[in-house]
Amino acid sequence: MEIDVQIAPEFASAVSEAHLQQIARTTLLEESQPGDVTLVITDDSGIQTLNREYRDLDAPTDVLAFSAREEAGAFVVAPEAGSYWGDVIVSYPRAVAQAAERGHPVEHELDLLVIHGLLHLLGYDHATPEDKSLMWARQDALLAKL
Repeated sequence: MEIDVQIAPEFASAVSEAHLQQIARTTLLEESQPGDVTLVITDDSGIQTLNREYRDLDAPTDVLAFSAREEAGAFVVAPEAGSYWGDVIVSYPRAVAQAAERGHPVEHELDLLVIHGLLHLLGYDHATPEDKSLMWARQDALLAKL
């Protein structure tokens, strides 16, 4: 399993690459879905650009997940995708703000956002109340395990 972590230089001293790799590795193994992922810690501007380009939403968000395995219409997953699940992009400033709002450490919020993004890559969603309930239960279980 390869967990590539890319941290914007301005957040490098505040974010542990090794810890994020462990969160990702544990999540994938607990879900019985080992594979490779890229985790990116960026700023609001960076995530807003991606949100605008790929989701037509011109606003920052906390986390984005870009699957390398999703089927899109008539297209199927490319064989060369192999064990690569995709990319999870997290806005560090959003994590800081949300941690303050929720009264817990930034590290906990980062863990939650990384797990949330990874679960999206693995097929979880929260479009319906049932799906949301299932996804939130998995997030909570994984956070408790970590």
